[in-house]
Amino acid sequence: MDYLARHADLRADPTRLVPGALSVISLRIPYLPPAGDVDGSADEAQRAAWDTLDRPERAYIARYALGRDYHRLVRQRLERLARRIEHAAGPIGRRVFCDSAPLLEVEFATRAGIGWRGKHTLLLSRDEGSWFFLGEIVTTLDLPPDAPVTSHCGTCNRCIEVCPTQAIVAPYRLDARRCISYLTIEHASAIPEPLRPLMGNRIYGCDDCQLACPWNRYARLSAEPDFAARHDLDSASLAELFGWDAATFSARTEGSAIRRIGHVRWLRNIAVGLGNAPPAPSVVAALASRADHPDGLVREHVGWALAEQARKKAASGAASVDSK
Repeated sequence: MDYLARHADLRADPTRLVPGALSVISLRIPYLPPAGDVDGSADEAQRAAWDTLDRPERAYIARYALGRDYHRLVRQRLERLARRIEHAAGPIGRRVFCDSAPLLEVEFATRAGIGWRGKHTLLLSRDEGSWFFLGEIVTTLDLPPDAPVTSHCGTCNRCIEVCPTQAIVAPYRLDARRCISYLTIEHASAIPEPLRPLMGNRIYGCDDCQLACPWNRYARLSAEPDFAARHDLDSASLAELFGWDAATFSARTEGSAIRRIGHVRWLRNIAVGLGNAPPAPSVVAALASRADHPDGLVREHVGWALAEQARKKAASGAASVDSK
């Protein structure tokens, strides 16, 4: 993630993005989709997420990526709001952003009073938890600032304790090299072997720190249809998704944030999940079908996963003999 360092000067100075900028308007939009095809509560949606994590044969995908890519939708809404502001205030300099430019989104949202930075480094709100996207309008309007809110994490360390890879190395400090979201999305090469068993069935992103956060008892579901799960991605098995060929992957991830990782990294991630699954002939058969994949990254992870399956099967057999 060296691009963070490359654009450090832009991140702290919005006037580099909008000359003459005086204000940053920060906004949020909830994205947590309901569980399955029925309306329910945020509690039910979070319980369904835990349920998937507890079923190692299933694939876990971060809740924000189950539906359509949020970037375009949020920017469109921000653009509509910006035009309404212009209609009221007259011509202004402005640009809208949603995770689309080197901008310190969480820091500006914190200063704008939307919430506080939690110990997991995400933004937290007392009335909405953390299941939301952030967006900004950087403008030349001189607006009175809102007051920031105080932190309400207290002595709670649940997000730190629950992190599968212990990537939250201290309150408010995240080691991206250990973070499953980084490893499954940003990281382009082989996933470090010591971290693979810790990933479980998480194949695209990770939500554990949000699921464990007590403030998410106040979260609410998104009413946006575009954020609802598509192609049964909230319930599909690892073997099923591993069976997608490149054309199927391209078709079913059209308009999705998942497409950005490409088919090879998709298979890499799922191979790790299959290696972590309980030993089963169906899992071995799925992995064997990709053992001769033309890409070395896939072959390496499939080989590791097959070795893990063999090791666990041998250990299970030895345990059965010992119990007799």
